Amino acid sequence: MIAEVRGDATLAWRGRRLRCALGRGGIGPTKREGDGATPAGALALRRLLYRADRIGPPPGALPREPIGAADGWCDDPAHADYNRQVTLPHPARCEQLWRNDHLYDLVGVLGWNDDPAQRGRGSAIFLHVARDDYAPTEGCVALALPDLLLLLGEGVTSLLVRAD
Repeated sequence: MIAEVRGDATLAWRGRRLRCALGRGGIGPTKREGDGATPAGALALRRLLYRADRIGPPPGALPREPIGAADGWCDDPAHADYNRQVTLPHPARCEQLWRNDHLYDLVGVLGWNDDPAQRGRGSAIFLHVARDDYAPTEGCVALALPDLLLLLGEGVTSLLVRAD
């Protein structure tokens, strides 16, 4: 099932409009590493990652796995592990998934630049928990945790991200 993300920072699903945070660069048709844009297009939810010390397994039928303190995501376009989950420490530049804030308590890995990954086209595009003030992301889509759990429980399996 597809939820629609709109450029006005809302997510439309079954007649509801939920507030979300988008990339600081808005929605971009040509995503590049570091531009801060949320990529436009159809993005499948590949799997879910979650902090088992903070929340239980998320609802829904998507594959899910707990993350640990050594989990990271490679965002270094020059490395062979670009746009893949890795174990830290890692020789390339990586984002740590185990965070002190709550943004990655629940992460939906979105199908962007992963089949196969092309260097420089953007990495670590996730559906994750929003900051309390819905501050912009680095290119992800973020929702309040209750809204994120609702979508997963109702069977959302992909996002259609549109600038209009």
